[in-house]
Amino acid sequence: MPISDSIAKIIEQKLEEGGGTTEVRRSDLAARLGCVPSQVTYVITSRFTPERGYITESRRGGGGYIRINRVTMDKSEYLMHFFHAVGDSLDEREAVAFLRNLRDNGVIDEKGAAIAAAALSERALARVEPRGRSAVRADIMRHILLGLLR
Repeated sequence: MPISDSIAKIIEQKLEEGGGTTEVRRSDLAARLGCVPSQVTYVITSRFTPERGYITESRRGGGGYIRINRVTMDKSEYLMHFFHAVGDSLDEREAVAFLRNLRDNGVIDEKGAAIAAAALSERALARVEPRGRSAVRADIMRHILLGLLR
């Protein structure tokens, strides 16, 4: 198993044990797995993101830690959180991450996620000027989210 998967698995276990909240000391986790602290940081910043339903906060210094909270909200709060997180532009990778999170949390099913991903893909937006694709993708994603609120 790749080291990044091992780091994510340990953090996910700690989140389960902590009821959706955990504190991670980068150096302790890195020493446990025989990697460098920057690998722990990479996993946290790439896998435990707001798009995936997590809020992180860090405290630097000798007693520093990174606190990770799994966000728990009702469906409308959850969708509005995503609506505001989309912003003015959205690349295809970010859109897929949003859709994966919505699917994983039961807001949309596999087929709905696949249809939305197709609509947000580079291929679907090929006629849009490349500079404007991210803005158009963000608009489409927000309209998908508003549709899910109904």
